[in-house]
Amino acid sequence: MKKGILIKYGEIVLKGKNRAVFENILMKDIRAGLKELGQIDLKKEQGRFYLQVPEDDDGEWIDRAIELLQHVFGIIGICPVDVPESDDLETIGDAMVAYVKREFDRPCTFKVFAKRADKKYPYNSLQIAAKLGERVLHETDGWTVDVHQPQVKLYAEIRNQVYVYGKEIKGLGGLPVGTGGKATLLLSGGIDSPVAGWMMAKRGVQLSAVYFHAHPYTSDRARDKVLELARRVSKYAGPIPVYVVPFTRIQLDIYAKCQHEKLTIIMRRIMYRVAERLADKEGAQAMITGENLGQVASQTLASLECTNAAADRIVFRPLIGFDKQQIIDIAKQIDTFETSILPYEDCCTIFVAKHPTTQPRLKDIEDDEKKLTDIEEEIREAVDGSELYLCKPEEIVKVRTSVHGSEGED
Repeated sequence: MKKGILIKYGEIVLKGKNRAVFENILMKDIRAGLKELGQIDLKKEQGRFYLQVPEDDDGEWIDRAIELLQHVFGIIGICPVDVPESDDLETIGDAMVAYVKREFDRPCTFKVFAKRADKKYPYNSLQIAAKLGERVLHETDGWTVDVHQPQVKLYAEIRNQVYVYGKEIKGLGGLPVGTGGKATLLLSGGIDSPVAGWMMAKRGVQLSAVYFHAHPYTSDRARDKVLELARRVSKYAGPIPVYVVPFTRIQLDIYAKCQHEKLTIIMRRIMYRVAERLADKEGAQAMITGENLGQVASQTLASLECTNAAADRIVFRPLIGFDKQQIIDIAKQIDTFETSILPYEDCCTIFVAKHPTTQPRLKDIEDDEKKLTDIEEEIREAVDGSELYLCKPEEIVKVRTSVHGSEGED
């Protein structure tokens, strides 16, 4: 008897005429997510995907495949299955009884569910379930039927081939990465922004990222921390280009010329302008931040209004209504939390006002910003001087020493 993994997806079934496009992208994402396993046998199967397990697998391959599939957006269920040699009901019954005896070490209450894709099959779903339930009931010790709250749900799906299973591992859900367009994440070394990027990737958005580095006020360890965060998010979102922007000159200019209570808001506005130019290079239609309403002074409604006015494209803030513990819980789930709390400060924490304004007026901010007479040159210099890295699950690769540098430089 063959073994495999039945992969279920959710929202894609609602996509109507575009469903095939979403299915094909999800199949591509699955192949990319399982790349370390080498050549895989993956097929579409009438509202499912079927992944064949190698015949010589001793359990390690299937365990690793399940672990990797739990990082792929768009999947709602991962089911290790037995595949009987035929769709004869007697053969299916043999497979289900063998499955129960192998997978469960104590008697349980159970209910059988059946699905048939071919309506010409000689029995309907209820008849199939009843006959299989009868086999399990009579050929196992101590197992009893409970149609209301069974401890175990047993399934038989009759499609192009037959799948027998009784366990389903929950997937992440969401939409396949690449179906929701492109966006650029303003990525810092904190807890929030990696979670924000992960959440938008879950809605199918392909990510690039921008990190603002204030050397020598922030160390290379702060930069490396951010790249590591991007690498961890890439386990879910796929490879992430990360631009490391030299931001020191701009920050010193803001600090020297602008009112200190407005520093953070003006700094964020300039960050948006730099990030938009780098987003253009990636073909990104939007930007993403980890901003959260009321969490800090620069994230009041008045402050966000002033910051947002500097952007020429939509800014997604997926964490806007979350409380901090909810964000921490997701950070722990996606394995970014421990890296985020490493004590390497980024530029946002170094150049912070002691008494920032919480109710700024846009006109006052714009008037103060006019003192930055060299800002266009400084923005151009920051964009041109940005280093580019590619963060992938297995490695971080430095692609260019600057946007105008040559590829592969160290």
